[in-house]
Amino acid sequence: MRNRSENKVEIVFIRHGRTPANKENRYLGKTDESLSLEGIEALRQEKAEKIYPEIDYLFVSPMKRCIETADILYPGKVPILVPQWKEMDFGLFEGKNYQELNGDKQYQAWIDSGGTLPFPQGESRPCFLQRCSQGMYESVDRYRELFTGGVKIGCVVHGGTIMALLSTFYGGEYFDYQVKNGRGYCCMLSLQNGRIYFTELRKL
Repeated sequence: MRNRSENKVEIVFIRHGRTPANKENRYLGKTDESLSLEGIEALRQEKAEKIYPEIDYLFVSPMKRCIETADILYPGKVPILVPQWKEMDFGLFEGKNYQELNGDKQYQAWIDSGGTLPFPQGESRPCFLQRCSQGMYESVDRYRELFTGGVKIGCVVHGGTIMALLSTFYGGEYFDYQVKNGRGYCCMLSLQNGRIYFTELRKL
């Protein structure tokens, strides 16, 4: 990708389809859970409604729920896996929901912090942001020939990954970019003086 602001690439970020844990509002991070039948059907319906744009190249988190989503939405596209785009490690909260954590002192402390404290025995937000950002930079650098003007790139990832990347490269707060399963954002990526910027953000 040339180091020129006018040489922009369109990026489409899509959160994976619904899983059983998502339906029960559980913290789903490092658990490699597949899509639910309901989630699969919802993706197929939304695909039929043509809400997902055509893309030239496909980048995907290596977790099952993202790979399965990518295969439904973009069959025939060979996914390029980005390990750094795995979901955040929720530590002791993994697999639990609000009802089960209610009254837990560590959980209350995390809530009171506005989600800024590290997850107990898990990952901190700054580490997660850095990991996701590194994955973006390494993808652009390693596949530089794909990131050329006029190209549209799809990224099937996690809700947390979307929040991390958009808050880092577009601006705003981390929780500004929460998105439902199967939905996401489109934006333009430009590279200026070796730094990545997102512009022209819009919801999918």
